Amino acid sequence: MPLALFDLDGTLADRQTALSDALTCLCRSHALSPEAEQWLRAALTDRATAGDFARLRESFGLEVSSADLWQEYVDLMAAAVTCRPEVLEGLARLRAAAWTIGVITNGAGDIQRAKLAGTGLADLVHGVAASGDLEIRKPDLRLFKLVARRCGVSLADGGWMVGDNPTGDIGGGHQAGLHTIWLRGRPWPDELPAPHHVVDDITDAITILLNETE
Repeated sequence: MPLALFDLDGTLADRQTALSDALTCLCRSHALSPEAEQWLRAALTDRATAGDFARLRESFGLEVSSADLWQEYVDLMAAAVTCRPEVLEGLARLRAAAWTIGVITNGAGDIQRAKLAGTGLADLVHGVAASGDLEIRKPDLRLFKLVARRCGVSLADGGWMVGDNPTGDIGGGHQAGLHTIWLRGRPWPDELPAPHHVVDDITDAITILLNETE
């Protein structure tokens, strides 16, 4: 069974739109000041941790506990995040074609798994590794080994990595001995080896993988 690893945020799921919607709801529910909202949006641009909400509470004197703020944020993100139907259908086709599908993602384990459940992706993947599981981040090879193990396969057998982050996803995939497909968007660093394929939409990446098994 060939292995296909996917990044989550910005690849399978639309984090940025969900983040904006979730933070709007959170700030309204606690009547946060414009300064507090601006601070929070800046802090969570690339990733979110429970520690961000502890700092928010301390910096702006909020009465609600940081644990409650974090859990509310996790729930709001799970409700707001989306995965397009054609992406879910493409992953289902990969599974039907006997692909092993894994998700490897930088982020806290609880929120990343909540996103997977909220989008319906959880039912389509064989294994998940989030950076919060080991407190390491892509492109660390250990995270790639972890997701392969959780999928019941070995990186030694090869496979594919699909993602939008040049260093974390494509650079990490190369280090793990995988073929790579880059979802174009971010600037490409000159020092990185080129990906095997470049696409403008995740569905195009799925099509490439499906053609590999025809």
